[in-house]
Amino acid sequence: MSGFGDNFDQPEVDPAAEFLAREQDELAGLEDEVKPAAITVPVINGDALPALQTDDFRGASPSPPPQRQEDRVEPEKIRKWREEQVKRLEEKDREEEKKKLELREIAKKELEDWYKNHEETIAKTKAANRNAEKQFVAEDNDLEPGTEWERIAKLCDFNPKAKQGSKDVSRMRSIILQMKQNPVPIKNKA
Repeated sequence: MSGFGDNFDQPEVDPAAEFLAREQDELAGLEDEVKPAAITVPVINGDALPALQTDDFRGASPSPPPQRQEDRVEPEKIRKWREEQVKRLEEKDREEEKKKLELREIAKKELEDWYKNHEETIAKTKAANRNAEKQFVAEDNDLEPGTEWERIAKLCDFNPKAKQGSKDVSRMRSIILQMKQNPVPIKNKA
């Protein structure tokens, strides 16, 4: 079977290890040529940050210093768009404040109208209740024998239309109407 070119007897070689060994050999002399950069300690709000050891950067390639916001040049179109966006946002904020004020005024007026209508409704209901009470007291003094069922019938609602979910009172209604038409005297036990 050796004729097929299969050599399974050789140990496997790691290609990554081979690459790393080759790169280390090529870069071995560069450490002596590159001088370590001077490290400055940044100061933020008057506090110095802890100094870093130069050993921490050994073997790392020097990176370019970070660019400051002032150093970057912003393209003209982006700067114009940013300015226009700020103007648009300010305009929208002003419009929003105007609309808020308008809505508050409308809500205040509607609330005042609702309170006015509510007070009128309460006043009308109070007046109707007082008139009904006066009428009831005036009729109470006119108590004649045999008119008891008529008085009871006045207190009852004989509307045959029942509301959905209410009890069926048709039998009671028919009995009261029958007693009103053919009164049976109520005997006082006193």
